[in-house]
Amino acid sequence: MAKVTRDDVARLAGTSTAVVSYVINNGPRPVAPATRERVLAAIKELGYRPDRVAQAMASRRTDLIGMIVPDARQPFFAELAHAVEQAAAERGKMVLVGNSDYRDEREVHYLRAFLGMRVSGLILVSQGMSERAASEVEAWDARVVLLHERPEALDDVAVVTDDIIGAQLATQHLLDHGYPYVACMGGIPNTPAVGDPVADHEEGWRRAMLESGLSIEGRLFQAPYNRYDAYQVALKLLAGPDRPPAIFCSTDDQAFGVLRAARELRIEVPSELGVAGFDDVKEAGLTDPPLTTVASDRPAMARAAVDLVLDDSLRVAGSRRERVKVFPSSLVVRRSCGCDGG
Repeated sequence: MAKVTRDDVARLAGTSTAVVSYVINNGPRPVAPATRERVLAAIKELGYRPDRVAQAMASRRTDLIGMIVPDARQPFFAELAHAVEQAAAERGKMVLVGNSDYRDEREVHYLRAFLGMRVSGLILVSQGMSERAASEVEAWDARVVLLHERPEALDDVAVVTDDIIGAQLATQHLLDHGYPYVACMGGIPNTPAVGDPVADHEEGWRRAMLESGLSIEGRLFQAPYNRYDAYQVALKLLAGPDRPPAIFCSTDDQAFGVLRAARELRIEVPSELGVAGFDDVKEAGLTDPPLTTVASDRPAMARAAVDLVLDDSLRVAGSRRERVKVFPSSLVVRRSCGCDGG
């Protein structure tokens, strides 16, 4: 069976192939409503499918957005990627997702792969773009939006949460329950000092402790971000002689590991151990007890990131458009901190 072409659609609709193209691509020129309906009816009758590869070659852009996350197995990144996918679909785009596994070489691999596919732009969730990654972006003149990460350079385009304030709220809330002090489960040893959300969570915890006149010495513990490795760290910490009375975890996944370790060691939460996390993934409301945590508006952040990555004006140096959007964080109170609700 012969492949249906744009010429076939034009003949059946009684119009030119250029008009068919305008209908398919929603521009660049307007099409009268009656003509548009004829073209759409012809497309449906003939079963025409546009050649997206040919369109991409002609425009040097596809309907794809590349997104690189550290680890899509972690609930926060999975929910964030889903929110971006939904926001992109509203703009007629599709999302390709790659996992960097917190490794620079994997991040560069996906940058090269996605840029080679002529994506419309890149949304990057990173611990800090390496020099190799930055050079790839510069070489391709790509549109990149940092999501969830505070930019180091003033000209970076980013969508972030107010991580420091959120962590400060969670830590202060635990202190307000009367716990003598709050320990912090922070990031892994190579966590960047600036720009990474977990580093900001540590800073928020530090501010709350110091403003309450409490020492932070020996009370910051390093742990991987996932629940499985954080559980191992928590087992040693909670079974030791200096068990903290309360722990603020930099991610909800870490908090899940802490809750599991506490249950295994028969430590009652929250009467013997207060716990708070950061991210408010959906699973946080299903733990036992439900987890007090910090939330951000992920759907709104995803829409902002997609809008920015598709905004041509941001390619111009010195653009007056807002280049960094900061979304507020809020405390979601449940029972793991000592409150009755949730």
